[in-house]
Amino acid sequence: MSHLRAVLVDDEPLALRLLQSLLEEVPGIEVVATCRNGREALSAVARHTPDILFLDIQMPGMNGFEVVRRLQGDTIPLVIFATAYDHYAIEAFEVHAVDYVLKPLEAERLQVAIQRARERLHQRSAASGTSSEEHSAEKGRLMASLDSLTRPAERPSNEGPGKLAIKDRGRIIMLNQADVEWIDAAGDYMCVHAGGNTHIMRSTMKELQQQLCATTFKRVHRSTLVNLDYIDQIKVLTKGEYLLTLASGAEVKVSRNYRQPIKDYLDASKGPSTP
Repeated sequence: MSHLRAVLVDDEPLALRLLQSLLEEVPGIEVVATCRNGREALSAVARHTPDILFLDIQMPGMNGFEVVRRLQGDTIPLVIFATAYDHYAIEAFEVHAVDYVLKPLEAERLQVAIQRARERLHQRSAASGTSSEEHSAEKGRLMASLDSLTRPAERPSNEGPGKLAIKDRGRIIMLNQADVEWIDAAGDYMCVHAGGNTHIMRSTMKELQQQLCATTFKRVHRSTLVNLDYIDQIKVLTKGEYLLTLASGAEVKVSRNYRQPIKDYLDASKGPSTP
């Protein structure tokens, strides 16, 4: 088993001590520095050149993404984000993070993240032979990803198809939006139906709509969203309502107040009329 050197970064002392104590029980991991903020993290990485950087995201002064953006040197450490917030998951994987571990931290979950880091290091070594050219190219790809994330105003909203981040028992499932058939609300939770499975996520309908591709997903009821690509049949009901039959066989009712997207969908499906 290869020996890995790690730097830990968290502005909360208790969280930092817990992470350090959990890693001390993992064979082959040496914690070479612990840091309370982004400035200390950059200094520690430059001094110790660690293999892994365990990094919190929300920190005063400089957040985790800014820390990654300011890393210097040809070889940057593999990043494992450890945070209490699940809504940064997509951004974390866009900057090529090895893993995204949610607090409260668990020893078993950390071991999974470390194993992924070992596999990534092995792949990096096998593919590049640790050449300086490949390291520079890898850093360039990372910096380009970070540039796109630090200019949110320039990023179009609802760009699809994208992914949907769903928290599930201490892990994050990155679900392809194209695989989502329909979504219904259950109190403060959303039931996301995809590939024959139902995933539960805590969110409001408004928050979820902002994450989804607006062209593909339409609200057809106060508590229901539908992926138009999965509509197999549309039945016209009384009082201006519709009944949708989806590819899985699920039936979804379209309320009168939300029928316009389905009317537009029907009109577009008919194509241009002939003279």
